[in-house]
Amino acid sequence: MQRRFDTFIFDLDGTLLDTLPDLVALTNRALADSGFPARTEDEILSFVGNGVRALMDQAVPLGTEPAAAEAAMQLWRELYPACGIELTVAYDGIAELLAELKARGKKLAVLSNKFDQGVRDLIPLFFPDTFDVVHGECKDIPRKPDPAGLLHTIEELGANPETTAYVGDSGSDMLTGHRAGVFAIGVSWGYRSVDELQQNGALAIVHEPAEILAFA
Repeated sequence: MQRRFDTFIFDLDGTLLDTLPDLVALTNRALADSGFPARTEDEILSFVGNGVRALMDQAVPLGTEPAAAEAAMQLWRELYPACGIELTVAYDGIAELLAELKARGKKLAVLSNKFDQGVRDLIPLFFPDTFDVVHGECKDIPRKPDPAGLLHTIEELGANPETTAYVGDSGSDMLTGHRAGVFAIGVSWGYRSVDELQQNGALAIVHEPAEILAFA
């Protein structure tokens, strides 16, 4: 029998929004302005998913002094409001999925490893009046796969882990869901492979957003 859930919490980058083109442009702009060589799209893709600090620590050349890497990361953050969302788009079918889940009375939230202000800037632009709770990485929300942020979000929603699904595109997302005791749904359209999702505990894999409605 198909399990159904009253609460759906989503990752952001690679799950709801295709942000990679902006991440590539922004990261290379920050690298160039810091005097470092550019990275390819594939390289930057391999760096994303664990927050901006991890992204820039890997993007700067090997052996870069920590202070220089920190300065490049701070420049990335400073540039983000001006050029961090120009190329970002919602994946096909996501807006319709969220509208239907909301129409069915489901509790909806976002939990991302993107820095918190970046998440709060994006959500109203693409999904106004949609989510009950929105969190990115910050002092009170540790980076996934630490499950504390997911559990905190569930508590804020007045929900229970047993009736919550966490939807994401990475092994880190699946591991987070597993550790929090929720149903982990992996999406195949994001930035990581289906193999990675399965190896990290995905309990279901969907290939189109509308397939998530089977769990609602």
